Amino acid sequence: MKTASAVFRRLLPLLALLVLPSVRAAAAPAQPIVVAKRIADNPTIHFTGVPGNAELSREIDGFLAVCGWFDRAAEAGKADYLLAGSVADGSVVFDLSIGGAPVARWRFRAGADPRALAKSAVDAVIEKSFRELKVRGFCHTRIAFCAETSPGIRNIYICDIDGNDVKQLTRFRSTCVEPAWTPGGRSVCYSKYGNSSISVVETLIAPPHRSRILSSFNGINTGAAVSPDGGKMAVILSFDHMVDLYVRDLATRRLRRLTRGIAVEASPCWSPDGREIAYVSDESGSPRIHIVGADGGARRRLPTIGADAVTPDWSGDGQIVFASRVGGSYTLGVHDLKSGRTRRVTEAPGNWESPSWAPDNRQVVCRRTEGGRSSLCVVDTRTGRVRQLLATRWNLSTPAWSPGRPAAAGR
Repeated sequence: MKTASAVFRRLLPLLALLVLPSVRAAAAPAQPIVVAKRIADNPTIHFTGVPGNAELSREIDGFLAVCGWFDRAAEAGKADYLLAGSVADGSVVFDLSIGGAPVARWRFRAGADPRALAKSAVDAVIEKSFRELKVRGFCHTRIAFCAETSPGIRNIYICDIDGNDVKQLTRFRSTCVEPAWTPGGRSVCYSKYGNSSISVVETLIAPPHRSRILSSFNGINTGAAVSPDGGKMAVILSFDHMVDLYVRDLATRRLRRLTRGIAVEASPCWSPDGREIAYVSDESGSPRIHIVGADGGARRRLPTIGADAVTPDWSGDGQIVFASRVGGSYTLGVHDLKSGRTRRVTEAPGNWESPSWAPDNRQVVCRRTEGGRSSLCVVDTRTGRVRQLLATRWNLSTPAWSPGRPAAAGR
């Protein structure tokens, strides 16, 4: 029988992307970086601004820039879309047109918080412009991540999709990693390291940020992922000195074991319908991604690129993104379960790790490490574009994009 220390040693390779030595990163402004040949162009949009409201105009222009679905045009005559703002009868009005022909109009209450109004306005434009693709606005979503502010002290933070409005969610004198959002985005689950064990904790986003322990068996409790219906949690446990995948019913607290053996499992994530779970296992000798039914049964291995495929995340339209070692560095790959095709997403130098899908099923947030510095980046899996989301003097890791919400009626 393995000792607890042996279990921890076996788990370390799979947790290497999660708990790394502290790296001091220099503060830097978010700048777009093209890292691969573009596959397809975005439609262009020109925003005329809102007369007399420079702050709102700036916020809207910023979210149009970071949403990833438009390229901004400097001149109205050269744009596919024209978005014009005006103020009338105590409302802020936005008109969207194509080639001079009106497409849509929205009214918002004047005096509303400019940042919140900008998110709602750009979400409306996205949903109207890409209605046939059923793209839902996601400017209101947030990104959770881990930041190491001093050696051994890591806490969970959240920020907006443009890297602003950063807020600290947890304040422990320990290590907290692997944030994962619960359905609805009201709370975040994460792994909290103690002196001799790792527990799964859930913390509410709304102040006063109440927390509760979801799993605290002896040994390892990591990789928690709550099912799309909110009723179950996939988790990695080692209370019997084997590091295996389990599903726990959050209401009854009952456990269902999905793997059993000397292999080490890690990083589970759910399919959109909650019927399957993708996870990492080293049963073949090196970490690879496998898929198993949420109720158990036969497992299948996912085709990936390179070696040591880790940290999968499952999109709403049937794609699995992952990090894989290619030529000594980690890169991002995507496997489309419908077509069966696997492709590499990132080409630029550095290690690209821990990807998490945006609600648009197109972009992912991830960690990039290069030259001893870490940052959070957003990668467009369609065009190959990368924009830097956040870079600080702290070591940043394991980002997670919050779920979206249904499109508003009438848009």
